Amino acid sequence: MRLADLPTPCLVLDRQKLMRNIRSMAGILGRHNVPLRPHMKTAKSIDIARLVLAGQPGGITVSTLAEAEYFASHGIVDILYAVGVTPGKLDLVAKLNANGAGITVITDDPLTADAIAVHPAEIKALIEIDCGEQRGGVLVAEDLISELADRLGANLVGVMTHAGHSYQGRSVAEIAQIAELERSHVVYAAQRLRAEGHAISIVSAGSSPTGRHAETMTGLTEFRAGVYMLGDLFQAEIETHARDSIALTVLTSVIGRPSGRLLVDAGALALSKDRGTESTPNDFGFGLVQDIRGEYALGDAIVRKAYQEHGVIELDTANAIETPVGTKLRILPNHACLTAAAHDRYYVIDGSDEVVAVWPRMNGW
Repeated sequence: MRLADLPTPCLVLDRQKLMRNIRSMAGILGRHNVPLRPHMKTAKSIDIARLVLAGQPGGITVSTLAEAEYFASHGIVDILYAVGVTPGKLDLVAKLNANGAGITVITDDPLTADAIAVHPAEIKALIEIDCGEQRGGVLVAEDLISELADRLGANLVGVMTHAGHSYQGRSVAEIAQIAELERSHVVYAAQRLRAEGHAISIVSAGSSPTGRHAETMTGLTEFRAGVYMLGDLFQAEIETHARDSIALTVLTSVIGRPSGRLLVDAGALALSKDRGTESTPNDFGFGLVQDIRGEYALGDAIVRKAYQEHGVIELDTANAIETPVGTKLRILPNHACLTAAAHDRYYVIDGSDEVVAVWPRMNGW
């Protein structure tokens, strides 16, 4: 089976590029001597997890308990649930752990800390630290960090943070500065809590951009990153990887040819409506267009509009090629996480147009 035989729209994954991305991040973290705890929220695939974990200690990060259950059912049990847990989800965590998983949760909330501490399942927890993103977490200078540690008691095993604001960086130097803030905040939090008598064994940080550009990771016990595996246009724009390292594309068919444009059957549901590259030097609309071979035969053609099931490609008239109705094209996504979330499988290629495998992926909460 080849790409030309596939139904559209569908998700195509180039295993050759995926492996190159996996090896690249593993090499970087190896030089820092910090273990990787890969974040599987983008890939959501046991097949990809096994490739990433080859030669690694074996722990992963997830963003939903559905992911935790899925990966645990495939034998990956060392799991960090890296979204603030609610008291109402603790029973499910406990159930999964009783069935063989080893899920650690995070919190920045005193009442949730109390609920964790009194739960009979003895659930391990990390305190979430805000290193500048202002999304979730405790500031290291706040007394709340000590209060949370006291409330968690023996359930407390560490601290974690995430420099999501590294996505706002527009130069390697700027992202490197954010990486140092990420590292220094969480390491300081660990040192503070240890000085107060708490046993802190896990000091966790991570994002794909800071993993790529951090100058030091001293004091960290693990690093979390995920989107680097598949790659996307936004990450290429902020130099997490090169554009030719993007392993994920959406295969689509031309369904109409109005003047100066192409209509394709990949719209908002197949591509997502993420417009992340709008704020970068190169605005790729809803995706950059390639031909079925993965080449830029259409020049700088981009998906300019995305309706529910229709994409409108704005043609680069200097690079016009014959694209009759039925022609299959590939679209590089702005945001791999959101694009992949619309699909239930990867059609895997390995540097050519031959489909060598079909890998299921999970979704939901």
